[in-house]
Parts: sequence; C-alpha cells; structure tokens
Amino acid sequence: MTDSSEPRFVDTTLRYFTPPADGSKPWTSTSVDPITGEWVSNWEYATQAINVENLRGRAEVTLDKNGFQFFHHPAKHTSFANDEEILREYYPESIELIKQLTGASRVVLFDHTIRRRRPGVFDTPQTRQPVPAVHVDQTTASAVARVKRHLPPDDVEGLLQRRFQIINLWRPIHYTAHDWPLALCDCNSVDRSRDLVPQTLKFPDRDGETYAVVWNESHRWKYMRGMTPEEGVLFKCFDSIQDGSVAVLTAHSAFEDPTTPPDAEKRESIELRALVFYD
Repeated sequence: MTDSSEPRFVDTTLRYFTPPADGSKPWTSTSVDPITGEWVSNWEYATQAINVENLRGRAEVTLDKNGFQFFHHPAKHTSFANDEEILREYYPESIELIKQLTGASRVVLFDHTIRRRRPGVFDTPQTRQPVPAVHVDQTTASAVARVKRHLPPDDVEGLLQRRFQIINLWRPIHYTAHDWPLALCDCNSVDRSRDLVPQTLKFPDRDGETYAVVWNESHRWKYMRGMTPEEGVLFKCFDSIQDGSVAVLTAHSAFEDPTTPPDAEKRESIELRALVFYD
C-alpha cells in the first residue's frame, strides 16, 4: 500500500561529468580549492534537470536487480562520537548485517565516513560534506586494488577467483535525512560502455580510481524520502560478476530535495565500505 501523502516524484538537478578540454584523463584531488571550496580537478560539471522517484511505500529494489537495497534495521551503536567507538561497536554489527542481507561468507570493512552538511564549511577530511556530484566509488581496477590492499597476501589470489563485491552501507545518523538525501541510479538504466569514465582520485600518498558519470537521459533515479536512523541502504560500488545477470554498480549523488521541510535538521550520515566475499 502506498502513502498518499508521499510525493511520487521530485524534480531537482544533479551535477554530471564533462571531459577535460585537452582530452587528457580526468583526475580529482581529495583536497579542495581554499577559495571556492570545490574539489581540485581538471574537468568541470554540467548541471542536468532530473526526476527522482520516491520509493517510500512503493516497489522493492534489490542489490542484484537494481544495484541497491533499502532496509529497516536499528543500529545498536547510535552515538557515532569517535572513530574508536565506531570501529569497536558499529563495525561488528554492520558486518553481521551485511552478511544477513547478502548471504556473504566474509565481509571486511575498509573505511567509513561521517558526513555532516554544514553550509559555508569547506569539505576536509575532518569536515566531510555530502557529495553533490554523480559518481561511482570504484572501477574494476581500483576494486581489485582494494582486495590487494586490505587482505592478507596469501588470501588474495583465491579471493579474486571467486565472486566479490564492494558494497557501501549508508544510513542517516541522529536525524531523519530530509535534507540533501541520497539519490541512487538504477544500474539497468546505465550504459556502462558509454556513461562511465575512469578518473584518477589523487590522495596525498597515492592514486585511486573512481568513475565519473556522463549524462544519459535514460538514467532512472530513485530515493527513499525521509530515511530515519533506523533505516539504511546497501548499494554496490562493484561486483565481479559482469555478464549481465546482475547489477554491477550504483551511480549516486546527494541532491537538494524540494520537499524538504523548512525546519529539517541538516543531514548527518555514516557510510561504511565493505569488501564482500562469497564461498
């Protein structure tokens, strides 16, 4: 049964990739311009008007069918006060939740990020903001590199021969996420040969790789309006099965929801990224 008080669709804008004018490989730094607050990169964004479907009380989506899956599962750890507590308390329960929802045999969490929207505050490692740009966290090359980076060397060869995924577990913390929620693009609407552009992600000590995303009018965007801290979403950053039988990845972006109540708290959320393995 649907909730008639919920809007079925909302109109907004998202920022997509436009290629560097000189034809070079795109790159983005994890540092920001001290004047503009924008990430330093060799390419620019193109803003597109888009329509986002609200799935609150509506059709189900799943990880393998669409690339993402919503859940209701209150966390035992709710303070999110510091990294030590998160590692000690939130990581173990999140590993068990991912196993429960996916059927995976082994889950290794390799990082987490708390995001708090603070207008006028620049994005830094200590003040991470929601990301208002369409992207995918991993390419195939960087997904394999993550396995090699975070797993014991003796395990790597065997793990890479079996199915593995990188999955992001995202949930609001402290407040309902009306403000700048997360939009997710149905993997079935993405042309992976055309829409995804590998870009170098420059860390202070190394280079990673993510996908920037080119606008395609076929993209179908979804979200769950007003997600609470008792709710969350799993979405794929990568799946080693790429024969067309399952969704491989999820382009995503924070966006300005025009139905946000004027008194809504600024968005706070936590995301964990997990290496997920199957027997």
